[in-house]
Amino acid sequence: MTINQFKHVVGARTYLFADLKDLMAKATPARSGDYLAGVAALTAEERVAAQMTLAELPLTFFLNHLVIPYEDDEVTRLIVDVHDAAAFATIAHLTVGDFRNWLLNDAVDGALLSAVAPGITPEMAAAVCKIMRIQDLILVAKKCRVVTCFRNTLGLENRIATRLQPNHPTDDASAIAASILDGLLYGSGDAVIGINPASDNLAQVIKLVTMLEAIIDRYAIPTQSCVLTHVTNTLKAIERGAPVDLVFQSIAGTEAANHSFGINLNLLAEARAAALSLGRGTLGQHVMYFETGQGSALSANAHHGLDQQTCEARAYAVARRFQPLLVNSVVGFIGPEYLYDGKQIIRAGLEDHFCGKLLGLPMGCDICYTNHAEADQNDMDILLTLLATAGCNFIMGVPGSDDIMLNYQSTSFHDALYVRRVLGLQAAPEFEAWLRQMGMVAGNGKLSEALPAPFQAALLGLSGA
Repeated sequence: MTINQFKHVVGARTYLFADLKDLMAKATPARSGDYLAGVAALTAEERVAAQMTLAELPLTFFLNHLVIPYEDDEVTRLIVDVHDAAAFATIAHLTVGDFRNWLLNDAVDGALLSAVAPGITPEMAAAVCKIMRIQDLILVAKKCRVVTCFRNTLGLENRIATRLQPNHPTDDASAIAASILDGLLYGSGDAVIGINPASDNLAQVIKLVTMLEAIIDRYAIPTQSCVLTHVTNTLKAIERGAPVDLVFQSIAGTEAANHSFGINLNLLAEARAAALSLGRGTLGQHVMYFETGQGSALSANAHHGLDQQTCEARAYAVARRFQPLLVNSVVGFIGPEYLYDGKQIIRAGLEDHFCGKLLGLPMGCDICYTNHAEADQNDMDILLTLLATAGCNFIMGVPGSDDIMLNYQSTSFHDALYVRRVLGLQAAPEFEAWLRQMGMVAGNGKLSEALPAPFQAALLGLSGA
């Protein structure tokens, strides 16, 4: 396709787009990271011209025109090598605009979307996302149901799970235990009890992993644990006999960005194999937990001139390869240099959820912002409500919504209760049954006022009594 084929005429003005990367970037809704990278549309009119041009592009074009060359990037090679032509055949005749209409069609249900997912490339998902309104992103994502299992079942309809995030700036065991108890009493923790360690010291990581196992075993909690250390640390912990449930790693959409994280596809495969060898899951063996975020490739100067939303969608190709239990877009964490304000964070969170679900991933979202962003908790309430409406698999549960170790604002245990109450959602079924068995949830579905007997001794111990 020549440069003259990437053009759009608006009145007396003709907009030209140099190549697919340029067209995709200029079609992206405005965000600070793309301006920082120098790839964004300069005016709203140019953005609409790019979106209209993109809408006319056949989906087959993406299979023959790669945004990063095959020989230069292992993520590109992964996308090309695993593409399922049979699954793609259902939509192969469509343009990007037609694809949007097809996705919104009532006849296209979750089963069909699941069948087609292996034929959708990340760039196709990113492209159709760029021409969709927020209500479109919600409606289609709502139809995508991605179910995963380890010790409970996540992603079922009318359910929303939480990662209980009991971080502490010094990894103090008593403080972490107190936060875990607090979260459990509010019905949080079914997605995972996951700690970001203050230190990547291997002995400390093993100590935290062992502590989490002891809590889960003592109270027979149908959930899984994770210490969010680097994948190489987790491998070493497994080699030393640590009771590792899930392997965590931050991932990105280019080989160079993943290299900046100290990882590659072979290392992730090795870690997954090590976790599978432990056989710790009781209902399933989805053992990987990935986190992503728009702007990570740009922050590493590893974006290859791509817009950040397309880079983010490519990260989902990496995640999809390893059949994760959880994928978490930490949407506002990287900062206002990449997503400037509440409006940009809200849009990005819904984009990430939509693209991940469309590609067949169990998407959650850390609905968050840093303290120097032009955003506040009201913006997070809006994104929380929209994501829960869209069928998001899980969110974060942070004490008071303020992570005192990572120093950013997220969602609280109360926020999870809010969306469950307002939208009629429940925790994972096995975890919900455990809450009732423990007397933490009454027959009417409301939280019990009384402290469950098994936790009374724990509370006395934490108080020093």
